[in-house]
Amino acid sequence: MLLIGLAGPQLTDGERAWLTMPGVAGVILFARNYTDRAQLMALVEAIRETGGEHMLVAVDQEGGPVQRFREGFTRLPALAKIGAVYARDPEDAVRLAEEHAWVMASELRACGVDFSFAPVADLDRGSAAIGARAFHADPPVASELVQAYVRGMHLGGMAAVLKHFPGHGSVAADTHKAQAIDPRPLEVIRAADLRPFAEAFEAHAEAVMMAHVIYPAVDERPAGFSRVWIEEVLRCELGFAGIVVSDDISMAAAGAAGGIGARVKAHLAAGCDLVLACFPDVVEEAIAALPPVADDALERLAPLRGAIGATWEGLLDNPQRDRFIARITALDRDQGNA
Repeated sequence: MLLIGLAGPQLTDGERAWLTMPGVAGVILFARNYTDRAQLMALVEAIRETGGEHMLVAVDQEGGPVQRFREGFTRLPALAKIGAVYARDPEDAVRLAEEHAWVMASELRACGVDFSFAPVADLDRGSAAIGARAFHADPPVASELVQAYVRGMHLGGMAAVLKHFPGHGSVAADTHKAQAIDPRPLEVIRAADLRPFAEAFEAHAEAVMMAHVIYPAVDERPAGFSRVWIEEVLRCELGFAGIVVSDDISMAAAGAAGGIGARVKAHLAAGCDLVLACFPDVVEEAIAALPPVADDALERLAPLRGAIGATWEGLLDNPQRDRFIARITALDRDQGNA
């Protein structure tokens, strides 16, 4: 099934037609789709009125350089700011990860958004695409903070989507712009990059986003197109039974599979449950490439739906939220801006 991108802050007639297609599970929103909270809530309502109550609404609301909704939402620090606290106070860093996650999740749920693609479980090891989006370079530290973040998201009524499996942090290239290749053997990746993912599975993370990275020592195909990575490593070796999501098929590194239709088919054939078509100009072709929808497809995606959350007014009356916001926003003031 597909999660599609929209052009602007209101639905167009063409987008309404897309949302009624049986293979479209919902939408992923970006800054172009947001003006203020009232507009966002109206858009979410329109999406579900058009496509049905099962429609998923998602966003990238990591914090730091990747936060799509800013005005009217708490300005979240980059996860690396929490990782920096760990060196002097590990327990406080764990608390900050939980609090950051709860604030992010509870604010989105108050606006009807089901989930954010978070947390980043990659290691901070020189990637142009990851950098401060990751908690830490050290696998045990990253693992502990990722688990804490998953717990905080769950407390906020939101599913966790770990990214970018099996690990994008050691690859210098940015997959948005170019092909990315990681030549390390599986043994090295298993000992380092896979650890935060594996330990977050123990915290019951519901989903994983695949990387558009090629690991030629394991498979010549990018991970999201690879049954080796999805079926053999993720499913069999690590025992993950949750939802597998592609990264955006519009990205340059996804071109290894061919055109848009071929990319959709390659992801699904490899074992992805949900494919991201983030830009409206690729949606038509992506929908056309979908096979008939399986009877259990929507049921399989049900764990991504948000739990009933507080209203925004209810959040404003919550003194715990005030304490959490004060603590996490202080990270940018104390350590400098991201």
